[in-house]
Amino acid sequence: MTARLKPQIADYAHLEPLPDPPPREPDMLQDLRIDSFRGMLRLHFAYRDDVLMAGGGYLRNEAGNENEIFVPDCVVTFGVNPGGIVARNGYVISEVGKPPDLVLEVASRSTGRRDYTVKREGYASYGVREYWRFDPSGGRYHDVALAGDALIDRRYEPLPVNADPDGLLWSYSPLLDLELCWDQGQLRLRYPDTKQFLPTPEEERALRDAAESRAGAERQSRLAAESRAGAERQSRLAAEERIRLLEAELERRAGP
Repeated sequence: MTARLKPQIADYAHLEPLPDPPPREPDMLQDLRIDSFRGMLRLHFAYRDDVLMAGGGYLRNEAGNENEIFVPDCVVTFGVNPGGIVARNGYVISEVGKPPDLVLEVASRSTGRRDYTVKREGYASYGVREYWRFDPSGGRYHDVALAGDALIDRRYEPLPVNADPDGLLWSYSPLLDLELCWDQGQLRLRYPDTKQFLPTPEEERALRDAAESRAGAERQSRLAAESRAGAERQSRLAAEERIRLLEAELERRAGP
């Protein structure tokens, strides 16, 4: 494991953002899977403000070293200033004070082989504690559909990948305390104890919309019930007033 470097720079405002990496071949499905992975983790760690889930920028030991050209799909790091790193437009290990804790690469036709060869060696040399690879094609672009590595003595050791009878592949991430799953070409996260999937951002929005709809329906039902109760009370008071007037009239007619 790489030793902690100088303390993290808390304020990046005085630093120029790193340049954007060269544009890669567009892949809408790949982007959706990466965004979904980040979104699931953001929801899962929403109670913390020191967790970075980002990607698409350079990962470097030193900001000015243009020979360092790795651009991870997703980096996850705990105990950092995520806003500052995002504003820097990249992850500079000498500034942050530690390498990313986890890197994920999603396979594409153009970069698949590089993910499980050059990048695997590079991320190990950087000191990334866990390196995960996901291939929605089932292994056509990567060497396998799902793979995870843990850094041990500066070398990556594969984490066990399990195959369920229904074709689901999964492996446990000690760092996240979650299972990463290859589910019919989709990247999912799962709780190891309950085997319940974390909701994707789309599922979370659907659940929230459904809850808001139910709450709105319950509010309308409650207002309608309150309106009926109010009308019944007014009707009862009116009936009581009519009875009072009738009794008064009968007393008047009966005389002394």
